[in-house]
Order: sequence, then structure tokens, then C-alpha cells
Amino acid sequence: MQSNYLNVFAMRLRLARKAKNLSQERLGILAGIDESSASARMNQYEKGKHTPDFLMASQIAKVLDIPTAYFYIEDDLLAEIIKQSYLLSSEQKAQVLDYMKTLEESSLRPL
Repeated sequence: MQSNYLNVFAMRLRLARKAKNLSQERLGILAGIDESSASARMNQYEKGKHTPDFLMASQIAKVLDIPTAYFYIEDDLLAEIIKQSYLLSSEQKAQVLDYMKTLEESSLRPL
């Protein structure tokens, strides 16, 4: 299970970094990693050799303008839903949540 988690984290990190057109070194520096080790550390994160602690993952997510949870979700569709909802206003998030609740309620009703 642990190696699957690392693969998900590494894959999502690489995809998010490339979507922002950042080098590993630049992302690392922007996330607060020392210039001399930024590229190597980010490379290790993306290859799944090491994983950052939650604080560092949060800093990386902040730079990439995505929710930290995106890195940890195994289900691709759910990860995309979380990523897209992050960009919504509070009011829009509340509307989406209300809609999701109506979907859940309708699926519980007998035909």
C-alpha cells in the first residue's frame, strides 16, 4: 500500500508541476527548499524515492495553486474534482456540495 501511495504522490506532483511549466529546481526554490538541493529533492519526490512531510507538501501545493489533498487521492476522478473545486468561490463550493447531496439523496430513493 505504501508504494502505491508514493507512486500516486509522485505522479500527481509531476503532473501539477508540468502544468505550471516549472522546472523541478524552480518549484523547489519557490517552495522554500535551499537552491543547492532544490532540484535534487524535487527529483526524488517525483521519482517516489522520498516523500515530503505534510508541511512541505503544503508549500509545494501553494506554489502550484492546488489543494494539498490532490497529492494524496488515489482515485483520479476524485482528485480532479478536488482540484477543480479548489478554484471555486466559497459560494460556488456550497452550491456544488448542495448539488452533490441531492445526487446522493436521489440515489437512496427507491424506484
